[in-house]
Amino acid sequence: MTAEVFDPRALRDAFGAFATGVTVVTASDAAGKPIGFTANSFTSVSLDPPLLLVCLAKSSRNYESMTSAGRFAINVLSETQKDVSNTFARPVEDRFAAVDWRLGRDGCPIFSDVAAWFECSMQDIIEAGDHVILIGRVTAFENSGLNGLGYARGGYFTPRLAGKAVSAAVEGEIRLGAVLEQHGAVFLAGNEALSLPNCTVEGGDPARTLAAYLEQLTGLNVTIGFLYSVYEDKSDGRQNIVYHALASDGAPRQGRFLRPAELAAAKFSSSATADIINRFVLESSIGNFGMYFGDETGGTVHPIAKKDAHS
Repeated sequence: MTAEVFDPRALRDAFGAFATGVTVVTASDAAGKPIGFTANSFTSVSLDPPLLLVCLAKSSRNYESMTSAGRFAINVLSETQKDVSNTFARPVEDRFAAVDWRLGRDGCPIFSDVAAWFECSMQDIIEAGDHVILIGRVTAFENSGLNGLGYARGGYFTPRLAGKAVSAAVEGEIRLGAVLEQHGAVFLAGNEALSLPNCTVEGGDPARTLAAYLEQLTGLNVTIGFLYSVYEDKSDGRQNIVYHALASDGAPRQGRFLRPAELAAAKFSSSATADIINRFVLESSIGNFGMYFGDETGGTVHPIAKKDAHS
């Protein structure tokens, strides 16, 4: 989409292709009341001095209180805290009643059981269209070692669940595959009977192995996202692990990207590939993904709760 005036929903969906963590930004207002909101627009900025940033919508109910606060905190949610994320993304009056928290050294609400937290002084507020960028100077922090809660394409994903699935499949040779996406189109190899790109691995990091293979195959930059499907092929006894992945712009060296309308008429090399593609097209249309566990004939899709993480 290259028009000067973009469709806001389409642009938001495109931004959502970037996998992020999920945070809750907190502060105390002028009356000392705790305030907070869910945000995935968070990033580190500098180590020296220690700076970070988060974006805040000017339409946010917390806008006046947050921009006038001298301090704020970033609570990086752990993978068990989807409910906390949902609570602070909704217009609930007493959000803090639903979470265990305490005041930090500088008076900002700090949550229990988070992956990490950062308490900051307000370094700068920068105008940025319909948002402002809050730049904080870190005055205190703690890293718990817990895995963070992930978010991409309108759904949560949890690294621990992905790790368990991979660990369960490490006995012997693993076939790695990818639903490699580029602006909604999916990469497929082959001419008549199309297949997902795949390679095999014994030991090592499956995600790194897969990324290296996909980049060599396509000549594009590839980012491995969430675990999408884990299944056993009964015909050969192999474990199959399929990830969602994102490709940079450009034409691939081999294979081709097909959009959902083209996929409907495509012929696939196996029923497993057809099932994965059909599920991906359906889930993309509703913006809610799941993880499949089973074999090539039957299994269970574990849904990832749909939630619109925002600032």
